[in-house]
Amino acid sequence: MKVWIDITNAPHVRFFRDIITHLQDEGEDVIITARKFGDIHRLMNLFGFEFTSIGKHGVTLAEKLLESTKRAYKLSKFIAEEKPDVGLSKHSIELPRVTFGLGIPSVYVLDNEHAIAANKLTLPLCDHIIMPEVIDLWDIMKTGADPNRITRYRGTSEIIHFQNFEYNENIFEDLNLKLEREKTILMRPEPSLASYLDADCHESVLTPIVEVLKDYANILIIPRFREQEEIFRGYDNVTIIKPPVDTFSLMKRCDLVIGAGGTMNREAALLGTPVISCYPGKPLSVDRFYIENGLMYRSTDVDEIVNMALRLLVSRKGMKEIKTDDLFRIIIDSVYEAADSGPKK
Repeated sequence: MKVWIDITNAPHVRFFRDIITHLQDEGEDVIITARKFGDIHRLMNLFGFEFTSIGKHGVTLAEKLLESTKRAYKLSKFIAEEKPDVGLSKHSIELPRVTFGLGIPSVYVLDNEHAIAANKLTLPLCDHIIMPEVIDLWDIMKTGADPNRITRYRGTSEIIHFQNFEYNENIFEDLNLKLEREKTILMRPEPSLASYLDADCHESVLTPIVEVLKDYANILIIPRFREQEEIFRGYDNVTIIKPPVDTFSLMKRCDLVIGAGGTMNREAALLGTPVISCYPGKPLSVDRFYIENGLMYRSTDVDEIVNMALRLLVSRKGMKEIKTDDLFRIIIDSVYEAADSGPKK
């Protein structure tokens, strides 16, 4: 079997890592394409995966349309020659369009119901859609998805990230971090370049939080791109962490995570580290899953976030258990099922 996996965002590298390895170990031929965006290429090289770089990310709406169109064209030519039996992606805009056009069965992993434009462009074309049961089915159906093609599971996509995770308790030392205070907070800025969030990449909701908490704890910041790195440069007691690094061990070693995004917050929650989400948009259903299960706190008020952070730094609670399904097996089984269905006429 020949499987095409398209990777369009940095967290997707970790998401697909064990899936890729498993398929290769089973003797399947895995073709990986990736666009140029954030740390995708560096992470792919870090994990030792061979891939073909096709296309890049656009910033403005016009650029997004242009770059996606160009990428779909290049992918169409590439995939037409490779002739895979099935395509697999997580929120790739182009893979469903290319597989649909070439009659190739597709499996699509979804966890963001707020990415309405992207969902309208992709979900109506997908053969198999895998999504958390916490997402309202109607939110997905109204973008054109066929409910008969949807598989739902308990949990969120981040549960698959820790399939073979080994904690490195010496991560601070390995990164040669000079930490002067007893407590350490890891922060992640908002996804300013995402189409579903109206934000300025030269500003961050974390700035006023950093300005206060830097006097109480070591602050580590993992920016998404160069502009965010510049926002926090020059602050005392603030360290910029440049990926790729072992972020899982880093999150687990830290006393608190404050994130204006989504994926890293949910990963930290699963690792048992206290998390405060200050995402500036409407919370996703997958975030509400962790909030309602007591694994994540949520606020966009600076004073409330600061007070909450100071309280959590001195009263860390034990991790709660949550029941989840085996997402890894669901995806693997869906890939084989889609491939067995044969080319679409």
